[in-house]
Amino acid sequence: MSSDDETDLIFKALASPTRRRMLDEIRDQPLTTGDLCQRFPELDRCTVMQHLKVLEGADLVIARREGRERWNHLNSMPIKQIHDRWIGPYAERAVTMLERLKTDLET
Repeated sequence: MSSDDETDLIFKALASPTRRRMLDEIRDQPLTTGDLCQRFPELDRCTVMQHLKVLEGADLVIARREGRERWNHLNSMPIKQIHDRWIGPYAERAVTMLERLKTDLET
């Protein structure tokens, strides 16, 4: 799979507000699938699993089995790669423009 295809999977996974909320829930500590189901009472277990499958496909979630439990861990590396490729360079340009504006206004 090409880098662009992987990036598309990440953006598509992040396009869903529900999936972004799931990532927020596991940001600080991994949770079992049952824990996630409890935190999303508006969704049935099958729907939670479908969202997790999309997140796993984008490599944003790594699932580990421990006995009967499935622990879902955040993999933040794809998000960092998105930041490094897309957000960082654009933010740097914006900061440079603001610095120039500040300098122009002060002189």
